[in-house]
Order: sequence, then C-alpha cells, then structure tokens
Amino acid sequence: MGKRFEFIHNKIDINRDLLFLLVIGGLYSLGIFLSNTFVNVYLWKQSGDYTTIAVYNLGIFLFQPVTFIVAGKIAKKVDRVIVLRLGVTFLSLFFLCVLLIGEASSTYNFMLGSLLGIGYGFYWLAFNVLTFEITEPETRDFFNGFLGVLQSFGGMIGPLLAGIIIAKMEANIGYTTIFSISFTLFILSVVCSFFLNRRQAEGNFHFKRILRERHHNKNWGRILYAHIFQGLREGIFAFVITIWVFLITGSEFSLGMFNLVLSGLSFIFYFVATKFIKIHMRKKAILLGSLLLYFSIFIILFDISYFQLIIYAFFIGIAYPIINVPYVSMTYDVIGKAWKAKDLRVEYIVVRELFVNIGRVASILVFLIAVSLYPAEKVIPILLVLFGTGHIFIYLFTRNVYLGTKRKKEVLIKEQITDEKNR
Repeated sequence: MGKRFEFIHNKIDINRDLLFLLVIGGLYSLGIFLSNTFVNVYLWKQSGDYTTIAVYNLGIFLFQPVTFIVAGKIAKKVDRVIVLRLGVTFLSLFFLCVLLIGEASSTYNFMLGSLLGIGYGFYWLAFNVLTFEITEPETRDFFNGFLGVLQSFGGMIGPLLAGIIIAKMEANIGYTTIFSISFTLFILSVVCSFFLNRRQAEGNFHFKRILRERHHNKNWGRILYAHIFQGLREGIFAFVITIWVFLITGSEFSLGMFNLVLSGLSFIFYFVATKFIKIHMRKKAILLGSLLLYFSIFIILFDISYFQLIIYAFFIGIAYPIINVPYVSMTYDVIGKAWKAKDLRVEYIVVRELFVNIGRVASILVFLIAVSLYPAEKVIPILLVLFGTGHIFIYLFTRNVYLGTKRKKEVLIKEQITDEKNR
C-alpha cells in the first residue's frame, strides 16, 4: 500500500501536466454528461418533431470530422495546448449560445450542433495527442484508469443530477441551471489549460497519404469500413432512444435514471470485459456483443414502456463493453502496426474519425428523407432494425483482420467518450 501511494505521489505530484490534463478531462466529462443528454429533449420540447433533433445532430456529425482535419493540421503547426483550448472554448460557446438563445434554440438547431461538433473536433484531437505526449509508459495505465473513473462518474451522476434539478424547478429554469453549470465547468477547463506547459509541434500533416493507406494496408481498410458501420448505428440511436424515454415518461428524471442504469452496468462490465476477454477471444466477443446489442432492439420495438426501456438499457449496458473492449484494442493494434504509426499518429486518429462520421451522417440523412416521406412512428422502427445491424457488420470486417502473433505497440490511442452513450 505504501509503495502504491508512493507511486501515485511521485508521478502525479511531480508531473503537473498529467494532473491538469486529468482535471480537464474530468471537468469535460461532467459538463457534457450533465447537460448534453438533455439538449435533445430541450429542443424536442420546443419543436415537437424529430427533424429538428436530427438536423441538430447532423450539424454535430458534419462539423466534427471537418474540425478533426483542421485540428490535425494545426496540431502539426502550432502548440497542441492551443488546439485543446480552442476545443474547450467552442464547447463553452455552445452552452453560452443555448443560454442566450433560450426558447428559440430549436430555430438555431443546426448552428448549435455545428458549434458542438467543432468543439468536439478540437478537444478530442488535442486531448488524444496530449495523452501520448504527457504520459509515459509507466504512468499511462494510471492516467487512463483514473480518467475512465472520472468519465464513468460523469456518465452515471451527470444525467441523474440534471434530471433531479430539472424535475425540481419550474418551467425551463432547470435547463437554464444545468446549462449554466456546464458553461462554468468548461470555463474552468479553459483556465486549467493555461497551467499546461507549451507543446511545440513538428512535422507535416500527411492526411491524404494515411487516407490512401487503406489501399495498401488491408487491415487498416477493414477497420475503417467497420467504423462506417459503427457510425451508421450511432447516427440515429444517439437521439431516438432519448426522445422515446422522454415521450413515454414525460420526465427528465426518468431519463436520468435510464442513463444511470446504462452507465452503471457499462462501468461494471468494462472491468469484467477487460479482465476476461483475451486476445484470442476478441472476434468471438465482438460477435457475441453485436448480436446482443442488435436483438435488444426488439425489446422496445413493438410494445414500449418505461420498464422495457430499462431492460433495454440493461442489455446494451452489458453489450457495449463486450464489443468495445476487443474492438478498440484491435483498432489500436492495427494502427500500431501500420506504416509510420509513431510519426503519423495524428493522421491515423483523424482518418478514423472521418470514417465513423461518414456513417453517422449517412444514417441521419436517410432518417431525414424517411421521416419527410412517411409518418415518423411507422418508419423509425424500420430504421432502427436496419441501422441496428451496424455492429454485426463490424464483426464481418474485423473477423478478417490478422495481426500475427507478435504485438508491437508503437502507439496507444485513448478511445474518446462523447456526450451521448451510443444507445
């Protein structure tokens, strides 16, 4: 116990940058999970239609990959800390705009989504790169583990706390309160970023070369195509289930409880999956988790109630860790063995982000076309069944990924946690 304390004391107290990066990550997680789950509901209460919500999310998924490309180029030219600061500033600006616009937010849905997408792009590109540069091999496990605890805490407590605040306050005062808290948390993140040491950039940005690398590296191509299908599911599931929970219950507190069940089970099963899913079990685990995730849709498809939604949350809370632990590890291993991974890690991160957002954008565009032609209540279940197959296609691509027996980890990329659980 004494040695463990000494390890933490030495590494955290001496490495000030690591400590402040953890604080920034924790503030980000709490701020996002506290409010952004409820932005979809806030817009729904103003507009009452799915198109408004879909266009808001389309703005996020269009501008996030574009900003990743811009941020990657900037990260190779200027200080990475400046890129991180840009991300947190845009996230602060998003919540400030929601506060200022208020009950007219649904009119500016695409603009708000665009601001959030830009914030995500700058923030996550910089945070991923800074994680590599600030942590050392002996501190990386501690950093990722502690950051995971902070993110899980935010995912469990944030939506529940927000639901309680909204339920206890009249009219839209509760929404104003949680958006104000999130705005304050991001301002604190900006302040913390000034305590990080400057990180000088070097090298050119070879985005097109890594984009073309999928033609030379079959494993990299398969992983990228798997990410498109991952995005196809995430595109509409990120907001449809949230709206359904609110429509069934009419209660933001119930939505907070839904997220608590989902995040709590995911938190537990991420530990379980990390411990028990070995390298030789990865592909079978992805298949098992994908089937569980897909067939859980049918729990809420034909007859829906809040109890069924909680059961659905229970199953996907188990399914996602079973998929993501081996899937993310496989993705990192493919990148680690790819051409010039150590020097071009920024480009690999950017290209991966581009492909997952291609799937998300395609999913939402199909959704918008479908609900404009047919009644939403009839076409949405069909779309959920169709796009819900996305993670099964992940298995079909990853089952042909072969890395050999020797694992050379040139680079380790921390998986990003976004505002929404991918329901």
